[in-house]
Amino acid sequence: MARMLDTNVLLDILTADPRWLDWSQAQFRKASAEGPIPINPVLYAELAASFESREELDHWLRPTLFKRLPLPYEAGFRASRAFLAYRRAGGNRTSPLPDFYIGAHAEHADLILVTRDVGRYQTYFPKVKLITPEE
Repeated sequence: MARMLDTNVLLDILTADPRWLDWSQAQFRKASAEGPIPINPVLYAELAASFESREELDHWLRPTLFKRLPLPYEAGFRASRAFLAYRRAGGNRTSPLPDFYIGAHAEHADLILVTRDVGRYQTYFPKVKLITPEE
């Protein structure tokens, strides 16, 4: 089962986060040892804010390390259901929908999700296997 790295894990590496860099790099090494790491357009968009140009981003996400997957329509529908459940449970209406797309994609594609943002994924995507710092 392939491992998708959440944006926060990739940003830890990109920014050399002093608290999380070692853990995130170790997770990157484990994921890349299994083959190219899957990403989707949502992860791509979230990372794009950290780069000056698309060329720089594309270089960092080179195809030898990352495999670009389309975001399935089924995952879009599942993301909407999870987001609605979140809002009905009192979640902030301005909460970013991207986490729900990422969780739904991981669920649909049967991917392991490596993340530091455990709460929403555990609650709204309980079928997704998570790898977190707490493990």
